[in-house]
Amino acid sequence: MDEVSNIVIIPTYKERENIEAIVNSISGLTISFDILIIDDNSPDGTASIVKDLQKSHQNLHLIERPGKMGLGTAYIAGFKWALANGYDYIYEMDADFSHDPRDLIKLHKACSEDGADLAIGSRYISGVNVVNWPLSRVLMSYVASIYVRFITGMKVMDTTAGFKCYKKEVLKNIRLDKVKSVGYGFQIEMKFKTWKLGYKIVEVPIIFTDRKLGASKMSGGIFNEALWGVLRMKLRSIFVKNL
Repeated sequence: MDEVSNIVIIPTYKERENIEAIVNSISGLTISFDILIIDDNSPDGTASIVKDLQKSHQNLHLIERPGKMGLGTAYIAGFKWALANGYDYIYEMDADFSHDPRDLIKLHKACSEDGADLAIGSRYISGVNVVNWPLSRVLMSYVASIYVRFITGMKVMDTTAGFKCYKKEVLKNIRLDKVKSVGYGFQIEMKFKTWKLGYKIVEVPIIFTDRKLGASKMSGGIFNEALWGVLRMKLRSIFVKNL
């Protein structure tokens, strides 16, 4: 492990079409990143591909789970593993190239050089930078971020973003076992907890490109769950001092 170490956590479910390419892309960057795949028993053999890749990629790690248990619990498992193994900078990203691996360098710089405690790869900090999404989904995502800012008071433009870098101190001080959200509301809740603890949050502009291979895991039901969860989260923060 490098003196300053980075690990990218990537939850997967049925990503056999993308997994080898994303591992190779991250491994080829100018900064060293370890990779932790958390696979929820993908029926397409994603985990088997990862195991084969481990033979040639010493930076690649795998946690296999028995089934689909939710995005939030996957990341919590990854955070705990990363902290236990002493990583300094802990990243979240998708397997499907909607997040450009080269932008990991930007997130690393924001935290390692520019003073951010949480760096967010933001679709909305410099306009609307989304490619290949239908207008309905762009509007749903953009309006959701406005709604979250209004309810919570956070000054974050892309509140649902899932491309992020945390300094390890942030995750050490968030009570991970108390995180309530399981689906996409998890991304909002983690930003809210980071903000409530007084950490510096910086948004780095990225271009988000919808997946070319595989199927999206997003649905209206997941989004609705996240939005109702914001109200519950805000109310709980008023009455519970230590989130």
